[in-house]
Amino acid sequence: MEWFTAPDYWLTRLVFQRALAALYLVAFLTAALQFRALIGERGMLPVPRFVERVPFKRAPSLFQLRYSDRLFAGCAWAGCAVSAALVAGLDSLLPLWGAMLLWLVPWALYLSIVNVGQTWYSFGWESLLLETGFLAVLLGNDEVAPPIVVLFLLRWLLFRVEFGAGLIKLRGDECWRKLTCLDHHHETQPMPGPLSWFFHRLPRPLHRVEVAANHVTQLVVPFLLFTPQPVATAAAALMIVTQLWLVLSGNFSWLNWVTIVLALSAVRFPVEPPSAAPAPLWYEVVVLAVAALLVLLSYRPARNMISRRQVMNRSFDPLHLVNTYGAFGTVSRVRYEVVIEGTADDVPREDSDWREYEFKGKPGDPRRWPRQFAPYHLRLDWLMWFAALSPAYAGSWFGTLVERLLENDRDTLRLLRRSPFPPDAPPRFVRARLFRYRYTTWSELRETGACWERTYVREYLPPTRLAGVAQRS
Repeated sequence: MEWFTAPDYWLTRLVFQRALAALYLVAFLTAALQFRALIGERGMLPVPRFVERVPFKRAPSLFQLRYSDRLFAGCAWAGCAVSAALVAGLDSLLPLWGAMLLWLVPWALYLSIVNVGQTWYSFGWESLLLETGFLAVLLGNDEVAPPIVVLFLLRWLLFRVEFGAGLIKLRGDECWRKLTCLDHHHETQPMPGPLSWFFHRLPRPLHRVEVAANHVTQLVVPFLLFTPQPVATAAAALMIVTQLWLVLSGNFSWLNWVTIVLALSAVRFPVEPPSAAPAPLWYEVVVLAVAALLVLLSYRPARNMISRRQVMNRSFDPLHLVNTYGAFGTVSRVRYEVVIEGTADDVPREDSDWREYEFKGKPGDPRRWPRQFAPYHLRLDWLMWFAALSPAYAGSWFGTLVERLLENDRDTLRLLRRSPFPPDAPPRFVRARLFRYRYTTWSELRETGACWERTYVREYLPPTRLAGVAQRS
């Protein structure tokens, strides 16, 4: 079938697949380096405990069959190896069926991780990576030109990501409709980046322009993805510019980068396509059959997107094949942070030698400037932002985190930037306090060198020891 493929998009496919493989590599590396303290056998939310109560059909995963930290590490590092091989172009050296199977491996491995990752893997970019990765399986390799129907499904995914995010903003916080959300967002976002302070200090009229431009990019431009070239390429380019602006303004894991990769799939590069063999019949049948399934599965996400009760970041099937997306329907006006401290004193007092634990990404010391981590994802730091919003968000894991700090647990301390206690001398007590953080002004920054100013709000967790809660004196 001559209509089945689009030879002009061969370079588009190449760029898309190599970029996606690089994001897979980051995702697997994140899992390999952090899982033991988060979901390992002695993690805050252990996988064995999860699979005991959640059946396979609700959360398909290799780890439903058997779990051990060694097996998880093997899968995560195997995912890194396969992803690196795909970045290097191994799929182009294989027959078509072999390339498809190779692309299926990281999808299956990462699905197994996400489906047992619980709270730590509950973000929309996990499903977005899986949905994008599944479509990459169907794109084929250099043996055939890219299938038109798969390119369409990639644009449909990008449309849902952008348009869904735009709708959730209009239906959510009134500051999006008043164009005032960016007066607060750069200061209160989960994990600011090194330029976030400067973004926050931009003139307020410019913030209004940013929000208005965001509405246009998310509510109008997505429809242009389905128009003829070069309009579709121009629409995708505008989305890429917008996402790069977001990359500069904060740390949002690989959310922005996956969206950029998806936008690249709509770009037609002005190059002469190489000759390619006609697509084999079995390949056409597989692609069309799976595409029909995905279109049918799109009904519920599409209905949710146009519903007045739209929800964000929900999977409608356990394989995360077609999902709904959205971000920051509500913007916080005030930033709170949970500061965790420990002391070696036998009796915890207010004047005890309390030493603060330093996290890698979340704000702590007011003089320490935020760093850029994305697309690498600091899962504990992100969840600490939610913990500051309400203790209910951290009820399932915060107590275990404190227990591991009291033990000087090596894997947990690796998630932090620095522990104030030597490995052989754990703290006797650990406490947590809630602070309000705000960005300093230009004059305060010049005078103190601090980008944050913080004010004590209240006790979050009283001084606690392994045997229980200590009496305060």
